[in-house]
Parts: sequence; C-alpha cells; structure tokens
Amino acid sequence: MQKSHQSFVRIWLVLGCVSAAMAVALGAAGAHALKAQLAAANTQQWFETALQYHQMHSLGLLLVGLLAYWRPQQQLPHIAGAFMLVGMVLFCGLLYLRSLGGTVPWHGWIPMGGASLISAWVILGISVWRLPDA
Repeated sequence: MQKSHQSFVRIWLVLGCVSAAMAVALGAAGAHALKAQLAAANTQQWFETALQYHQMHSLGLLLVGLLAYWRPQQQLPHIAGAFMLVGMVLFCGLLYLRSLGGTVPWHGWIPMGGASLISAWVILGISVWRLPDA
C-alpha cells in the first residue's frame, strides 16, 4: 500500500474516532450543561436530531476508512467520505448552531447537508457493490 494512501486511510479512521468522541461530548453537554438552555429555547429536538446524525455518520467515517484500507485502488470510499464530512458539517453543525440560538446564514445549507449525507451513502453503497466476490 502506498504511503499517501495509508495517510488517507488513517485520516478517515481518525476523523471517525474524533467525530464519535465529539458526539459523546456534545450528547453529555446537551443532557446536562445545555439542558435548560435547549428547553427554554424549545430547540432540544434540533439538537437531538443533529446528535443522532452526528453519531451515525461518525461510524460512517470509520466504514469509509475500512473500505479505503481494504480496497486501496478504489477512489469511491474517499469521495463518499468527503461527502459525508461536508454533510456532517452542514447538516449536523448548522442544526447544533440553530439549536443553541445561533443564526444560520442561509437555511438552504441544512437540506444541502442532508443531500450530501444521502449522496455519501449511495456512493459508499456503489463502492461496496464493486467489491470482488469472496
């Protein structure tokens, strides 16, 4: 395996781990430190939705890293990972911001984040479909 490819695999796996750790920390903050603020603003649902998608897609980044490791010649896992990362920032990040009383500059970014997450899973599915038979 080429050194540059190993670096990309490592990046996807580390991003998945860091993202999962952040999701746990944000979940704890939402359940404890931010609970009153979220309840007062009636935005707990947005926070919980962001957290759920954040957790799920953290695992998705780990899957991207594993597929990239197993199939170093395939570029699709890397493309899926990029879509997943962009989707997490736009969808989850902006929902977190909105739930904490921040303004979202253009509300169309949140649906674009969702579309990016959907695209990531479709691309990842195509990548898996292209795996050789065992």
